[in-house]
Formats: sequence, structure tokens, C-alpha cells
Amino acid sequence: MSDSASPNDRNRLSDLIAGAMRRGGDAADAVLIRSTAISHAQRLGEIEQLERQESFDLGLRVFRGKKQAIVSSTDFSKDALDELVDRALDMAAAVPDDPWAGLADPDQLATEIPDLDMVDPDEPTGEVLVEMAHACEDAARAVEGVTNSEGAQASWSHTSICLAASNGFTGDYARTDTGIGVSVIAGEGAGMESEYDFAHAVHMADLEDPEAVGKRAGEKATARLGSRRMPTAQVPVVYDPRVAGSLLGHLSSAITGPAIARRTSFLKDRLGEQIFTTDIEVFDDPHRRRGMRSKPFDAEGIANTKQAIVEDGVLTTWLLDLASARQLGLEATGHAGRGTSGLPSPGPSNLYLAPGDQTPAELISDIDAGLYITALMGMGVNGVTGDYSRGASGFWIENGEISFPVTELTIAGNLNQMFAEMRRADDLEFRFGTNSPTVRIDGMTVAGSGD
Repeated sequence: MSDSASPNDRNRLSDLIAGAMRRGGDAADAVLIRSTAISHAQRLGEIEQLERQESFDLGLRVFRGKKQAIVSSTDFSKDALDELVDRALDMAAAVPDDPWAGLADPDQLATEIPDLDMVDPDEPTGEVLVEMAHACEDAARAVEGVTNSEGAQASWSHTSICLAASNGFTGDYARTDTGIGVSVIAGEGAGMESEYDFAHAVHMADLEDPEAVGKRAGEKATARLGSRRMPTAQVPVVYDPRVAGSLLGHLSSAITGPAIARRTSFLKDRLGEQIFTTDIEVFDDPHRRRGMRSKPFDAEGIANTKQAIVEDGVLTTWLLDLASARQLGLEATGHAGRGTSGLPSPGPSNLYLAPGDQTPAELISDIDAGLYITALMGMGVNGVTGDYSRGASGFWIENGEISFPVTELTIAGNLNQMFAEMRRADDLEFRFGTNSPTVRIDGMTVAGSGD
């Protein structure tokens, strides 16, 4: 399987941009995305889905002065692409000026494309995916106490991305993704509990054993049996790594350039200030080999690199694309992302919280009463104020140990205070695009229905 775009794709984008310039465009860029995906789903050992999909899509952005427009197409015929250019230019002539629009300057462009080992050359057969899903579901159902299955899935995909622009940039890369997951039910009647687990990897050789994933899902489901409702209290809250990454998601949303430029972020005035304790570090690393969100350059062709987003507890940077950087009078940080039908916008790649030096057990050892969260529900987060309120379930901590399952809780606080109180364990694993070790935050309000 190729790890780069075909010469035909690169030539197609070059011709498209040249055509836009000949017909009156002042600048243009284009992106072409091809994807091949195989997916399998089953339940109780019976195949419910096994399909293969191939897709391709092209997006063209043109500029007329400070006006810009973007159009996309899945028809690559000459007549269709000529029409695409004309439509984009007509749209660009009709829209208002955007003072921040424009391509990157040549000195901002990536000139070296690192090899990030993001393509597994071997495409699995449908039979291989079926075997993986069977093994995962069977292992989950074999756990004592599991009574039913909501299904297992296995998937594989290959995506190639080619970007070209009239400023001279041309670059491409590809990635593969193999995934496995299962959801099962434990218990009977009103006492049933559902849980899931999954794993992803760029290379299938790095994928966690499907049986291990299934067994873990089954054990999580049975551990939830007998969940209790708790009274409202103000206690330490500990986030399992599976949900701790959501805190980094709130951080990254709050430091994107558009949110800062619009003044709609609770961190809008905190750049260069300490928002965590001095031992906290958060990194974004687009060049992580075999990383789930790795990319050798950003969606505007700008060079990217590993960055410390938070260093010694201090917020060091915003996440900026070209437009938001210009609006703020700053330099783009190489965080632009883009599809074929939308304008570039900033976001993280492989974002992670650096681990601490305590084990998870040590992190909770002095908690007399607290909550260990394994699942979060709802999105009750106010990005302007930082107010935080989400449904949660997990386990109650008593005398420094995880004790019994709890459910129907709401946790509340403010992200400014939560970040300032954050402590972390040493169990960081790179399993997803955003990764975190176990995290502890003291003094949160846990509202229950067992008052």
C-alpha cells in the first residue's frame, strides 16, 4: 500500500491551480483525499456487516484579492473540474472581503517531509477482520457474569492526502488505521450494566490482542454490577486514562486561535501565565512515529514540529492557523487542519499530558472518600467561563482504595480551578490521538441522587 499520492493526483492538483490562476484567481490551493476502508460488525457471533468502501474527494480554494471561496467535487473529469474552477471564482467574486485570508509565505512552508512510518503496507482481508472481531467478542462473552453482547467491530482504513498551492507548495502523505472494539452487557433485568473497550493502531502489528481487548470489556462490565447512588459531596475526583484525555480536549478547544480572537475562551488572557502546577507539561507532537494523528506538515503546507503547549505549568502558545495568527498579530504554529469542503482551522495532533512519578495506587492512597471516573456523559462545559458539569459513573474510593461501583452522578467545577489542582500518575500510554495518564483533581462537587 502506497505511503504517498500518485503522480496523477499531484498533476491533477497542479493543473487545477494553474487553471484557476489563468481564469482570474490571484492565488489558489487544493487538497485531494483518497480513502479505502474495510469494516466488519458482528453480534453474538453472527456477521451483521462486512463491506469495503473506496472514496475520493477534491477541494479547491481560490482567492480574488481578500475574497476567498472553496468548492469540492468527487467528479474528476476535465469538464467537471473546469466547472469547479469557474464556480469557485464566481463565488469568490460575490463574497465579502476577509482581511485575514491568504496562503502562507514561501518561508513558512515545510521544506523537509519527515518519514513518520504511518502506513502499514499489508491490507488485511475481510476474513482477518472477521477473525479479530470473533476473538474479541468471544473473549468478552467468556467473562463470568457477561449475559449479552451489543456487538464487536473490526476495521481497517488507508487514507492519502495531497496538498498543493500556488505559493509553490506540494506535499502528500498517507496513513493507515486498524481498529477493534466490543460492547457487552453484564447482569440481568434492572441490574444490567453495559461496558465497552477498543484499541487502534497505525500498524496492525502494534494493535493490542483482540482477546485482551474483549476480556477487558467483559471485566469492566461485570465490575459495574451493583452500582450505587451516592449523596452529594465535595471530594477528590480521579479520572481514569480513558476519560482523562477529555480534560486535554477542553484545554485545546480553549487555546485555538479563533476562540482567542473572538474572545470566547476562558483562557483568552492567560498566555504566558501559570495555569497548572509547576510540574505539569502538555505536548503536541505531529511527528510522533506511528502516531494516531501524525502528519508531516499542516493543512496549509506550514512546517510543524513537537511543541510544549504547557511548560512548567505555564501556557506557552495558542494553536494557530494562518487566518487566526494574522488576526492576533502572531505567527502560525502549524496546527491547521482541513477537509475538502471547509476552510482550514486549527487543532492539535498527538496531544498528551506528560506522566508524573506516582503510580495510580499512590495517587489515590490518601483519599478517604472520592470518585474514580471511568465514564463521562454530556457536554456541559462553558468555553467562555470554564464552568464544567458532566454526568459521570465509575467507582467510589474509600480509605485510599477503589471500593464499589457508583452511577448517576454529576461532577461540577470550573476548569481554571481544575487545571490548577491537577495531579497526574505515571501510567501514560499512547493509545489514541489525545492521551493522558490517570489524573486527580481535588475539591470537586460530586452531585448524586442518593441524598
